[in-house]
Amino acid sequence: MGNEVELLEHWRELTPEKQEKVLEYVELLKSESETTPPESDFVPQTPLAKKLWEIRQRAIAAGLQLLNQDEIALELAARRGGLSES
Repeated sequence: MGNEVELLEHWRELTPEKQEKVLEYVELLKSESETTPPESDFVPQTPLAKKLWEIRQRAIAAGLQLLNQDEIALELAARRGGLSES
């Protein structure tokens, strides 16, 4: 039996609430694969880099949305009460 068929059979046995949880989990897995680069792309060399990389990986696993450089600048400006670029 193929994985898709097996998955569909199990899906049909779930309550609507559990089906919703499955959908949320699938979305989480999908977003992780889109935002998480392969482990082999970066290998931290220093103790500080290793610690920061571990923190980053835990944040991603917890579903935290990482900011890009522009988003960080906007957040800093907002927190500091400064003007933000529009």
